[in-house]
Amino acid sequence: MQDAARISSEGTVLAFDFGLKRIGVAVGNTFLRQAEPLAIIHATTNDAKFAEVAALIKNWQPVLCVVGLPMHPDGEAHEMTQRCTRFANQLQGRFSLPTVLVDERYTSAVLNGQRGEHIDDDAAALILQQYFDETL
Repeated sequence: MQDAARISSEGTVLAFDFGLKRIGVAVGNTFLRQAEPLAIIHATTNDAKFAEVAALIKNWQPVLCVVGLPMHPDGEAHEMTQRCTRFANQLQGRFSLPTVLVDERYTSAVLNGQRGEHIDDDAAALILQQYFDETL
């Protein structure tokens, strides 16, 4: 797993906001450094989730994947921290793509979703934009 250092490859970047029910996905590129919401994966099984991820990777051909890393406000890890780290490791291992983790502690505070509204792709875009702003 890469740290949040600058990745030397130029091209498309996919970002993921991992959740147990949904995975938000965003896309951007290293030239424009602008993140855009792309999709929300609603699959219920791990195999189905990774099948949808594989389709996105095949379509977009990213040079890098970014995964949001949730933490407690004080920086301490919790259950979802471990799950997101595992998801990032699986992305890197299954698809042989450099994968970085980005602290997502305050991204949800920026989004104002209504009850029942799915904003996971917007959260992924914030995570990716944070990566671009901090590293490129």
